[in-house]
Order: sequence, then structure tokens, then C-alpha cells
Amino acid sequence: MADTDVAGRRVQRELTRSAALRRLGSVPVGRVVFTDQALPAIRPVNHLVEDGQVVFRSHSGAAIVRAAERGVVVAYEADAIDPEAQTGWSVVVTGVARLVVDPEAVSRYQKLLQPWVDHPMDQVIAISSDIVTGFALTREPAPPAEPAG
Repeated sequence: MADTDVAGRRVQRELTRSAALRRLGSVPVGRVVFTDQALPAIRPVNHLVEDGQVVFRSHSGAAIVRAAERGVVVAYEADAIDPEAQTGWSVVVTGVARLVVDPEAVSRYQKLLQPWVDHPMDQVIAISSDIVTGFALTREPAPPAEPAG
């Protein structure tokens, strides 16, 4: 499909911080990006967004847990893309990953975030939202046709 046709033209728009965080919170799964043994690592996880933080669970011994124990900078990405309509959005949060250690908070997040794998997920990680970027790819209506003449 061409950039301009009867369905309109595709336009990429930057999202505000609050709009980006709302969209991130509207989907259940994203990808955490971090460094493991000096190499890039990406793990899909289910998450929630609360007080400007991305929160997810993992298990003891996981590479992302080791990274969070050190308080490293990570990126977190989630999106909703429609490949047929060629529209959607993507959000990236960059911030420090830290283990949640408060027992009440850990218990609360363990109730709110159910693991998608059959493995004990005893660790909770929160990522600060120091940098939030996002964009939406939408279609605008095609401009009215110029009269012939």
C-alpha cells in the first residue's frame, strides 16, 4: 500500500511521557533489554506500570535479577503493532532496574503479576522511568481531491 492512497497517509507522532506510560500500561507483555556477560540480552516478561515504574517478576538466579542486584541501567520496550494496517505504537522506558525488597510490596506485586511460566518467580524488579520515549504510527484521512479543471 502506498504512503498516500484512499485510506490516507501514515504519520509517525511522538507520544508525550504520560501518553507513552499509559500505552505501556495498557498491554500485558514487553521486553526487558540489559547486558549479560558483556552481551545484549532481551527477555519477554509480563509487567505492570505503577507510579512511573515498570514492575515485573523473575526468579532467583536469573541474569536480569543479577543485573538488578547491581542497579544497572536497562531498557524496557512494549508495543502494539498492526502489520496489515501498518499502524500502532511503541514505547521504550530507560532507567535503573532494582530489586523490590520491601516484603509488603513484594507480596502485593506477587498477587498482581501472575507468572506466564511454570517456574517460581520469587523476585520482583522495578525499573525507574528516567527516559520515556514513544511514537504512534497512525493514518490520517486523505486530503480531499482537487476539483478537475
